[in-house]
Amino acid sequence: MTAKTVVALEGVEKAYGSLRALAGIDLGVIEGELLALLGPSGCGKTTTLNVVAGFVQPDRGRVRIDGADVTARPAWQRGLGVVFQSYALFPHMTVAENVAFGLRERGADRAEIVQSVTDALALVRLEGAATLRPAQLSGGMQQRAALARALVIRPRVLLLDEPLAALDPATRREIRAELRRALKEEEAAKNKKV
Repeated sequence: MTAKTVVALEGVEKAYGSLRALAGIDLGVIEGELLALLGPSGCGKTTTLNVVAGFVQPDRGRVRIDGADVTARPAWQRGLGVVFQSYALFPHMTVAENVAFGLRERGADRAEIVQSVTDALALVRLEGAATLRPAQLSGGMQQRAALARALVIRPRVLLLDEPLAALDPATRREIRAELRRALKEEEAAKNKKV
């Protein structure tokens, strides 16, 4: 069986005024692959993720997900899970409501939402924080809540922009191991369906 390209960037360019953030990026990510973009601050890593996610429109080039050209498709129609450094949690919602947001937007039923949110919060070790608001959480806890929100929708592609940066080393190792485990379990579940 041939490996399938899930995300592809074809000649992607992006400039902010005279600053050229991306210059002809070509990239392919194979199904099941974990890919890290490394480089110094300001080299275009976050811009690349924003282009894939649909938050930034490239000046030139194409973005493909599962072979479909999604360059002009808005972020909410791409089916991706995204966790950025800023967490982007809704301050007026509880942790559980934040995690449930994507499921509610997709029309999931109440029982599925409750179970999925419970599972996602357990995965990131935030079971006791479900009723708290983001302002009541430490930076590391906010980061874990954002990670749970991205994982709960079971995205085809998960984009992470330094999602573990604010965590202490022990928690970072633990969440990294849990994330790997969750991704392996998800892959195994997909393979059983085929």
